Amino acid sequence: MKPSISQKPGPIGVFDSGYGGLTILSKIREVLPEYDYIYLGDNARTPYGTRSFDIVYEFTLQAVNKLFEMGCHLVILACNTASAKALRSIQINDLPGIDPNRRVLGVIRPTVECIGDITQSRHIGILATAGTIKSESYPLEIHKLYPDITVSGEACPMWVPLVENNEANSPGADYFIQKYIDNLLDKDPQIDTVILGCTHYPLLLPKIKHYMPQGIQVVAQGEYVAESLKDYLRRHPEMDEKCTRGGNCTFCTTEAEDKFIESASAFLNEEITVQRISLE
Repeated sequence: MKPSISQKPGPIGVFDSGYGGLTILSKIREVLPEYDYIYLGDNARTPYGTRSFDIVYEFTLQAVNKLFEMGCHLVILACNTASAKALRSIQINDLPGIDPNRRVLGVIRPTVECIGDITQSRHIGILATAGTIKSESYPLEIHKLYPDITVSGEACPMWVPLVENNEANSPGADYFIQKYIDNLLDKDPQIDTVILGCTHYPLLLPKIKHYMPQGIQVVAQGEYVAESLKDYLRRHPEMDEKCTRGGNCTFCTTEAEDKFIESASAFLNEEITVQRISLE
């Protein structure tokens, strides 16, 4: 359904199925603090990582339409699963009918673009949700840019629950962090670069680095996505003009506000107010 959308300038929309996108938002706000943002978390229906392509696409399109209705001209899918399973369909099939001048961008391409300069062995690993690994989005994007790079992936189904239940620093987290890293490196011992292909995983970075063998570079997405967005706005002044600048950030969730504030505290170092909205 075509949303009713204003043509006035508005904030940049940042969408995630849950809380992980807050790691992307934080880096974007560090690099581009002057802009206004709306963060939308579909926390009532998270996680997306285990859902089918059709359902992820349907939910993501609902969120994109909602952010367009709220005044956004540019929406960042700060979610690897949504980027893997829904981004291309929305860009090709939906945007022309909604508004061909609006844009939806993902987090996979900006992450992939940096890889060629980092890896020496040309063997890289992906640690991500089952949905992102199954989609093969990372190998496909990497091979478009770097056909010579060998890519291996490992699904880490326990990592998001560890983060969202505030267990990231618990002794129990060590077992699952070491297990998935070992599984990945067993697949290809020549890996010298590992992409964290889920926006929750930066909260596990201290333990990931502890169990990652020395000499292997760990790539978290936030800084690369933020720099890519800065470059995008520089190259597209027509879109830059449609993004308001007041340094404000609004938070919306499909879950209860108090639950969002409690869980978001693991990702943000600030007090926030949250508005509950419906996407259905």
